[in-house]
Amino acid sequence: MNDAPASTLLESLVGLRRAIAEVRLPLQIDGVQEARRQCEELTAQLDDYLIPRASSLDAPLLAVVGGSTGAGKSTLVNSILGHQVTAAGVLRPTTRASTLIHHPGDIDWFSGTRVLPGLARTTGGSGESADPRTVRLVSDDSLPQGLAILDAPDIDSVVEANRDLARQLLGAADLWIFVTTAARYADAVPWQLLHQAVARGTSVAVVLNRVPSGAMAEVRADLAGMLRDNGLGQSPIFAVGEVPLVDGLLPASEISRIQSWLQSLAADAFARNVVIRRTLDGALDSLAGRVDQLDAALGAQEAATVSLRGAVDSAYDDALTHVGDGMRDGTLLRGEVLARWQEFVGTGELLRQLDAGVSRMRDRVGGFLKGQSAPAATEQLGEALQDGVAALILSGGTSAPATAVRAWRLIPGGAPLADANPALAHPSEQFTAAAQRLVRDWQNGLLDLVRSQAGNKRMTARFLAFGVNGIAVLLMLVTFSATAGLTGAEVGIAGGSAVVAQRLLEAVFGDQAVRNLSEMARKDLLERVEALYDSEAARLEAVVQDEDIATVRHDLTAATKAVHASR
Repeated sequence: MNDAPASTLLESLVGLRRAIAEVRLPLQIDGVQEARRQCEELTAQLDDYLIPRASSLDAPLLAVVGGSTGAGKSTLVNSILGHQVTAAGVLRPTTRASTLIHHPGDIDWFSGTRVLPGLARTTGGSGESADPRTVRLVSDDSLPQGLAILDAPDIDSVVEANRDLARQLLGAADLWIFVTTAARYADAVPWQLLHQAVARGTSVAVVLNRVPSGAMAEVRADLAGMLRDNGLGQSPIFAVGEVPLVDGLLPASEISRIQSWLQSLAADAFARNVVIRRTLDGALDSLAGRVDQLDAALGAQEAATVSLRGAVDSAYDDALTHVGDGMRDGTLLRGEVLARWQEFVGTGELLRQLDAGVSRMRDRVGGFLKGQSAPAATEQLGEALQDGVAALILSGGTSAPATAVRAWRLIPGGAPLADANPALAHPSEQFTAAAQRLVRDWQNGLLDLVRSQAGNKRMTARFLAFGVNGIAVLLMLVTFSATAGLTGAEVGIAGGSAVVAQRLLEAVFGDQAVRNLSEMARKDLLERVEALYDSEAARLEAVVQDEDIATVRHDLTAATKAVHASR
């Protein structure tokens, strides 16, 4: 660290903590469990160590005593203090909660939430059966001021809560006193944590307990070699022989070296500061790499999110295209619609009028329709068209979610979402009613469009002969044909019905107006369908992370750079 103000470092660490709080890793993709664990550990170290230490560089050095089950941690702590302070039971797991011993003059440093803010404070008792989410404070004047010792649960406890707490406490340490035995110093679990200590720059001292007298040199040398090979060659080793306990404590001769070392740390402010600064610098040095790993995990989430949302967009885009094609290819102008159309205009005679030319038809079409039951025929044709359009919309809206969910199963993180939300493969319960309402609203819009056009054109008897509803139905027919707006086209759909409808509208409005009206009607319907499909797609997108991951990643990177610049 340089001489930058501690307040600047503290502010930047708080900013990094705030950025990490925005991280979300909801998708079950490869490596996500490890990424979540790393995120939790990074958050815990910021809360439990980095922010507290940056806010109080002169606070007492916190030495956390940790190790495997039965390694003798509690016995060692009691022996250092010279009397029983923390429980060392016979049953396993022995240490069920943490005990923090401090000098009476240092109580203000630990009674609040400066260190380990997520753990409640208790006093009194032995701590043997206490809640593992608490830390028991013990004030003891046999410990020198400036030094606190925390007896942590077993790192390999059969109780998961104990293991989690042990790892959290080790992350809060200025100094980790790792206790192991001559029989178990090569176990895998402790070395996993030792590797973490190296990665995070934590200062480590090793107590090699219960060493047979004849194997002291050999075992100590072997352990020293392992520490050196794993980046801990500077860590002091304190060997304790396999000797009988005296009133539950180790003989003074066995612990005098570690007692003297701890007392010298407490008494020498410079030496204590060296340990604190080494661990703080190491923890700060580790942030960039750990945040990079978190950023990579966010990148994987972002890529999966884009793919999942893309599958939804593609499915509903295809459905909208299906509706658009169905509006143009004449599909809607067959069957029931064709039958109702023939009832509306009659058969044979009106089609023959087309051959006589549009100019003659304009004068005769009004008289031709006077004898028809126009209102009833118009209503029936309109209903047939309404049903056909609704069926087209429902078809696309039913296939789209099924298609999207099938695609999800081929995308990282998609299969768990599909399994957890089976209803998403089907339209919403309101979809059918919404589609039918959409068509009715669109038809009402056509009526308004026709009225406005009639007002502008000051239509005469030709308009009145068809009526607003009749002209709106004719406009619907033209809208649902690929020949709509193509004056002079002789190719019709369903026996020429679209061509007839177009010619009739041209007799009323003129060919350019018909082209404009049909295009407006088609565009209006597609926009309404798109809005409906968007609301349906939102159901699927809602289960995919909707945070702005790019912004979260940017803020995380910026906060990490701010920490580096403030050192």
